[in-house]
Amino acid sequence: MDIILIPGFWLDGSSWSEVAPVLEKAGHRVQALTLPGLESVGTDRGGIQLRDHVEAAIAAVDGADGPVVLVGHSGGSAIAHAAADARPDRVVRVVHVDAVPLAVGEAINNGLRVVDGEIPLPDWSEFPAEDLRDLDDGLREAFRAAAVPQPAAVAYDPQVLTDERRYDIPATIIACEFTGDELREWIAQKDPDTTEVAALRDAEYIDLPTGHWPQFTKPGELADVILDAVDRT
Repeated sequence: MDIILIPGFWLDGSSWSEVAPVLEKAGHRVQALTLPGLESVGTDRGGIQLRDHVEAAIAAVDGADGPVVLVGHSGGSAIAHAAADARPDRVVRVVHVDAVPLAVGEAINNGLRVVDGEIPLPDWSEFPAEDLRDLDDGLREAFRAAAVPQPAAVAYDPQVLTDERRYDIPATIIACEFTGDELREWIAQKDPDTTEVAALRDAEYIDLPTGHWPQFTKPGELADVILDAVDRT
């Protein structure tokens, strides 16, 4: 199986460095994307839009040899969902890591502070405590050293989706700082943030209790959950 890993904000493909080898050892072809504008701190991020990130993911799907599983962490979940919407005949599962799919017209996070057209990694004090669970001082230091400012438009642009066949693609939601039961309750309450996940016809919720960055805090467990999801595909 071809597995394409899409990082969340401030991260490049190397953020999957402890997850990808486990997937490869299991016999899968793995590509960890570095999205446009995230190549380095010195990269020109001017003009990069959410659609540029989606198109990069679509290009990776088109370049794969066989059926594709997309794995999107946090903001990368929205990009994975949009790429699946564009290629419903190629994508056989989408794995959302501590995120749910983003609905049409919604922004990934339009509350983040923009500085000179980009979004730097905020101070840790600006994150909720549940985000930082298990992210010890060493991991925080490594994360910040590797972090690249996020193109602002990627966070603020509205999601564009056009093909309702996306609802037929099996999805796995890996719940880290919330639980599957909490997500079910939010869906039952018709929480606006769950509109898109509620429409999925084949969705499973897997708990992996940790903070918002399990690729750092529990990489082995995350890889195992992804492999299990691939095996069920």
